[in-house]
This record gives sequence, C-alpha cells and structure tokens, in this order.
Amino acid sequence: MASSDWAFLDRIFRARFGTAAAFHVQAPGRVNLIGEHTDYNEGFVLPAAIDRYIRLAVRPTSESALRFYAIHFDEEITLSADHPDRGRVPAWGRYIQGIAVALREAGVRLRGATGAVGGNLPIGAGLSSSAAVEVAAAVALLHAGEAARPLREIALLAQRAEAEFVGVRCGVMDQLTVALARPGHALFLDCRTLATEHVALPPPVVLVVCDTGVRRSLISSAYNERRDECARAVEHLRRLRPNITALRDLAPDDLPLTECLPEPLRRRTRHVVTEDARVLDAVAALRRGDLDTVGTLLRASHASLRDDYEVSIPALEAMVSAAEGAPGCVGARLTGAGFGGAVLALVDRTAVDAFVDTTSSAYQRASGMPGTLIVCEAARGAEVREGSV
Repeated sequence: MASSDWAFLDRIFRARFGTAAAFHVQAPGRVNLIGEHTDYNEGFVLPAAIDRYIRLAVRPTSESALRFYAIHFDEEITLSADHPDRGRVPAWGRYIQGIAVALREAGVRLRGATGAVGGNLPIGAGLSSSAAVEVAAAVALLHAGEAARPLREIALLAQRAEAEFVGVRCGVMDQLTVALARPGHALFLDCRTLATEHVALPPPVVLVVCDTGVRRSLISSAYNERRDECARAVEHLRRLRPNITALRDLAPDDLPLTECLPEPLRRRTRHVVTEDARVLDAVAALRRGDLDTVGTLLRASHASLRDDYEVSIPALEAMVSAAEGAPGCVGARLTGAGFGGAVLALVDRTAVDAFVDTTSSAYQRASGMPGTLIVCEAARGAEVREGSV
C-alpha cells in the first residue's frame, strides 16, 4: 500500500475535523474464486481477500456523536452513540449505522468518534465494498471504545447489520473473508458450520479483477429474488425428502430428484448443487497444484451462472470472452452476485502484462466501454494500525 494513500486520508481527516487521527483501520475487498450463490444455501465457497482496501482514519472523542465523512461521496453522517438507529442517512451511511446498531444490540457501549472513510477498493464492482465498510467500521468503533470482540463475531454482526438494517439478505462469506483472510491464501468456508480452512494459492498465478464498469445494486437487483427461488425449491423438495433443509443437502447424484421442480426452480437448484461440487473439486485441485482443473472448473462455474442462475449480462459475457482469449489465462468467471460488476481471471504471473493489454483491448472493442483491470494479490483481513502510517 502506498504511504501517499494514508497520507491523503490523514490530510482529509485533519481538514474535516481540525485534528489528527489517532489510529487507522483497513479492511480488504474480496473476490470469490468459486462458489457463487452457494453461501445463503448453506453450501461451500472459496473466496480470497485482495490488496484493495476500505480505509478509515479515526479519533475517539468525548462527545456522544459518531461522525463519519466519506471521501468518495463527499458526504458526512452524524449518529448518536447511544441511539445510532435514530436518524436518516444516505445509502452508504446505512452500512456504518447498521453495524453501530448491531454492536449496541450485542452489548457494546459505543464511544463518540470522528472518522474519514476512503481507500482504493472500487465501489459496486462485486468486490464486497459493503462488507469491507461494515467490518472496518466495527473494528474502528470497538477500538475507539477500547472494547474487543473476536473477528469471527465481528463478521457475524456485520452480516446481521446488512441483512436486517440495510436490507440485503446476504450470506456470511463476504464478512468472514474480510475479517479472517490470510495473505497468499483463499478461505475455504463451509457456510453451514462456519468451519474455515486456509488454502494456499499456487505462486505461479495472480488474481486479476476485470471490472466491467457496469455498476449494480444488490438491493434493487434480482439477488433477493434468487434467494426466494432457492427457498421455494427447498419447500418443494422437502415433500419428497423431509430431511432437506437447504440446497446444500443435495449432491449431484440427487439431481434426478429435482425433475419435479417447475422452472426456473429446477435450474436454480442445479446451479447450486453443481457449484458446491465444483468448490470441493477446486480445493482438491489447488492442494495438488492442478491449475488446468481449476481453470476448467472456473469456466463451468461461469456457464452455470449464465445459463442456470441467469445472473450474467452482456458486459460480463464480453469480459469473460476477452479474458479467456488473452495470453496466460488459466480460467475466468463472473464473480460476486452478478448483474454487473467484475470478472475474476486466474492468470499466469509471467504473462500478466500481456493478459491485461489483450483483455482491455478486446473488451473495449466488444462492449464500447474501457473496463478496468486490477492485478491483485491475496491479502490479509481487517487490521488496526496505531498512530501515523
């Protein structure tokens, strides 16, 4: 991370609040290697944190107000530390308000604080900027009040805040990854048991986030509709097999059972069941260093998301096609909820410059838009930095 990024944030903080920040918090974005729309079906996922961050410069105060200024939006919110649920705030501020409410409900006494919110994580690109804001804000509010909670608990509170306060019924993958990630590793997560395991990524490859430039809002998209479709599929299937409580309970061998489902529930179910299997296969392939198999699984995941789950759009298709035709590409797929956002490509490290140039040119020719390619390393989770940085 360039020191100038922190210096810029500190200058904004001082200009806004007339004093220096006391500490800093950063929380990474995340990209999902494989396992899309499986988290809220109690399945398996394999995300990794990336070295692009939401950053907060913070100072505790003696007042009972929480004041946060977002550089990206040039807006400030003010909340009561005692009653953070009161008052209307802009959409970005609801993530901070929600985590403040969740902390209060969990018994944390909030202390007044001022904060500047910045960073280099693209907003709305499917890289979990919302989870990064939530986890960073939770860590900051706890640190300001000289309180502590385990990172795993912070992640669960952040998920609850987004589901109950913001209105996005997300799974827990994003928040757990942002909180718990390890450098150079993906996080294999069982979304039913919340068991985690760090899986090393082979050093010869790098993660490239291929941002289409098409933004989407999960709240206004079909995300919640897809969740409802999965729940309805479970209701149908339980009439045949009462022990099914989530689509996680089906294996590929059980797919003939789903022939009774009406469309599109059958296709939604087929995606989730086969995607869970692909995650398990990808973990096994990474452990043995089999990148060819990983690439095949990434491509199969994208096809399933496009055809069975129907969350792709033309811009995502153009980016996947551009990436797959570029030098050094091991495999590519849309990442995140879909309906816009980004594509993840796993790329041979020695060919990354040629990959970026070729993919950028091909995407612009196909879509008429520039797109943005971000070469990333797998990063560590949220952390506090005291004093100057």
